[in-house]
Order: sequence, then C-alpha cells, then structure tokens
Amino acid sequence: MPLSLGLCLGLAACGSKPVQPDWKSNASGSLKSFSQAYLKGDSGAAESEFTRARVEMASTGRPDLVAHAELYRCATRVASLEYDDCPGFLALAQDATVNERAYANYLAGHWQGLDAALLPEQHRAIVQGKGGIGAIADPLSQLVAAGVLMKAGRMSPADIHVATETASLQGWRRPLLMWLGVALKRASEAGDSAQAARLQRRIDLALLTK
Repeated sequence: MPLSLGLCLGLAACGSKPVQPDWKSNASGSLKSFSQAYLKGDSGAAESEFTRARVEMASTGRPDLVAHAELYRCATRVASLEYDDCPGFLALAQDATVNERAYANYLAGHWQGLDAALLPEQHRAIVQGKGGIGAIADPLSQLVAAGVLMKAGRMSPADIHVATETASLQGWRRPLLMWLGVALKRASEAGDSAQAARLQRRIDLALLTK
C-alpha cells in the first residue's frame, strides 16, 4: 500500500474483531483490484473497481473515507508517472485526516514545511533525503516514492533501474513502460546505442501484451 495508514484504516477487518460490515471488505477488495488493474494497464476494469469502492465508502456518509480512496487513486497514478493535482482528493481535503493531507502534499511535491513524521513510515526517508527507493519493501510504495522523486527531479540512475525492475517483477505493464521510456531516453542521450536497443526490445515486448 502507498498509504501505511493502511487498508486497515477502517477498510478491512484487522485482528480478531467482530464481523465487519460488508462495505468495508467490499471497498478493500475493490481498491486492491483497482490498483492491480490500473498498474497492469487495464483502464476499463480499473475505473469500474474504483467506482465500486467509492460507492461502498460513500454509503457511510463519511467524506474522510472517500478522500482516502481518492488519495489512493492519486498515489497509484504517481506510481505510473502520471501526475495531476488529485482533484478528487482536493474536493474532500477539508474532511481528510492531517496525515492524508500531508501525504497529498508529498505526492504533489509540496515538501517545504512538510512534517515527515505525518507520512507513512516508508516515505519519511525519501523526504528527508536519507535513502533510495530500494529500501522500501512494498512494491507499490516503492514505485510511488519513485514517481515522487521523478517529479521532484531527484531520481538517480540507480533508482530508475530499481523502479524499472520492480515494475517488471510485478508484471505491472503501465509503470514498466513509463520507466523503460525514462531509461531509454537516458541511454539515447548518453549515446549508448546498445543499451537503447535492449530497452527498446523490452518496450516492444511489453506492448505486444496490451
């Protein structure tokens, strides 16, 4: 999860507690299905799953839950190097938690004055400049951090390689194609024709599965 506020933050049963309302497990499952479909490049299925999750959470009348879902969608897009101002979250930001507002600022690259302690633990070192993305165990969180660093112009060649191979290992075509494109551009600009050719072959292969 990009948000270690977790799918546990009221979206799924955690531990040995009484049976949770159906909307929680439904929303949790749909959000997970959304991210998997989106990262694999299936936009239609992703949109359907996200809409289903949003409807389940909206049924509670709690805008903070819907704000979480919108932020999750925004983070998934950042993991694929797709940036916007997260309008779905902004419309609900006044009802979001302070942690979620901090995370939204992190995704947007608004780091000045940002209290890193409010962020999910795996993202704090990124803001503080104390480590690369390879130290982040969760694949989606790692790619979110990579997307944030790319937007901020702080992405190192080593981290580009890590992000590319993480997307490849997970079979996440959408971010894989984006990161291969980044690596291809760098290789071309460096005049490394052999590496550029290898990267282009990987891109061509990934495109064949679309």
